[in-house]
Order: sequence, then C-alpha cells, then structure tokens
Amino acid sequence: MIIHLVDGTYELFRHFYGLRRFNKGNDKPLGAVNGVLHTVLELIEQGATHVGVATDHVIESFRNQLWAGYKTGDGIEPALWAQFHPLERALVAMGVATWPMVELEADDALASAAHLASLDPRVEKICIWTPDKDLAQCVQEDRIVQMDRKSKAMRNARDVQDKFGVPPALIPDFLALVGDTADGYPGLEGIGKVGAGRLVSKYGPIEKFPPEVLSGERLEMALLFKKLATLRTDAPLFDSIDALQWRGPKEEFTAYAEQSGDARLLERCRKAAAKLAA
Repeated sequence: MIIHLVDGTYELFRHFYGLRRFNKGNDKPLGAVNGVLHTVLELIEQGATHVGVATDHVIESFRNQLWAGYKTGDGIEPALWAQFHPLERALVAMGVATWPMVELEADDALASAAHLASLDPRVEKICIWTPDKDLAQCVQEDRIVQMDRKSKAMRNARDVQDKFGVPPALIPDFLALVGDTADGYPGLEGIGKVGAGRLVSKYGPIEKFPPEVLSGERLEMALLFKKLATLRTDAPLFDSIDALQWRGPKEEFTAYAEQSGDARLLERCRKAAAKLAA
C-alpha cells in the first residue's frame, strides 16, 4: 500500500499563480481550487488509493508566538485568500481526507500523517507531495520519500543528503543555521549553506556544537530557529490509514462541480469512482 500526502496550500498557490500567466489578472473565483482538485484526481487516476491533503486554514501558527518575524497571512492576494476555505470544502465533498490546520501548519500535518502512516506495517511507501525543504526532515530511507512535482524528482534519504549535505534527521539543524526566507527567520549571520552543511556533518545536532563554534546569544538564536524548523509529528489526524482510502465523491460534490463551472471535474471523478468500484 502506498500513501500519498499532498500539500494543499502549496498546490493552491501553484495553481493560482500558474493561471495568472494566462488570465491577465481576471481570476476565476474557484480557478485555483479546481486546479488542486484536478491534481488530486490525477493521482487517483494513476492508481493512488489512499490520499490525504493538508491545508493551512489560517497562515499563523504557534510559531508566530516564538518569533515575531515568522510568516503571516499579510500580503496574500484577496483573490487567492478567498479560495483557501472553499478548497477544504471541495476536497471533503470529493471524498478526500482533508486536514485544515489552525494552531499547527500544513507542514506539521504532513509530518504527522507520515509518522502515523509509517506505524502501519501494511504501508510500503509514503509519498509527500511538496517541494518544501522543511519536509525533507520526514524522509526515511526509501519508505518515506519527498515528491517534487516541479522538478519531477523523488527524493529518498540519500537524495536529501546529496542535496543539502546532511541527512534528513538533521534538516532542522541545517535550516536553523541558514534560515528560511519563506518562513521568515534569518538563520545565523555569516553561515551559508555549504558552511552549515559542514558544521552539521561534523558535529551533528546544534545541541552538540562545541562552545568555540557556537555559544551565547548565537547558540540561543540557533536553538530557537531549530524549534521553528522542526515539524510536529503529534497531530491526531486519524486513527487508521483506512481513513485515507478514497471511496469516491460525496453527494454534495455534484453541487460543487456545477457551481465551479468546471464540467470535467465531475466527469473525471465519476470515472475514477467507477473504475475503483470495478
């Protein structure tokens, strides 16, 4: 059994700005939502049986209380923001396991889902569909892998090591040193990607760095940034991976498909459900 975990927030952004290349700013109210639904349907048509999608119901999380500069919803275009909650309702109507996050982030949900699914011996592989470097920390050998749709790459533990210079478990330490502009924390001044990779490879977790390498205020900052970079794996998203099995759309999906103005959605969904039933 293969589990597919999708970063719904990333996909929503991807489709919204992808459409912007062609619509000259005339955004359809549900254009990006429909794009995400088609992406999930594509996975199902290709054989995915167990799928879960994580979304940011709000952008802010507990991390905003730890670091004032952490990312917020400020600056998100209204036309994009207006599609966040409709996406969640549409996914549920389509029969897809959906996790809208409030105090935690979508990334935490993906990490938690991967952890929970890994505990089930029936699960052969877990594919996390996002290019976000934060999720690289969840990769485990060939069983939990990161799927980068943009580069069409699948990253196992060796690939993460090759890309970042550190193993998956030490990605939070690496990010704490170099920072993450997308999430809004700067890392430590004077330490670049190459230097961070060398330090983490040599000493391991930041907590084990000798005082002559990191101490005082810089150590405190590094540990804070590591806390920001470390994904939570304890969100109680489901009791069994059976909750992730797609069994077809719910009755209300017909109404959504008609409202969305995308006739292909309902057709694709019905065909996929019929194939599943057969």
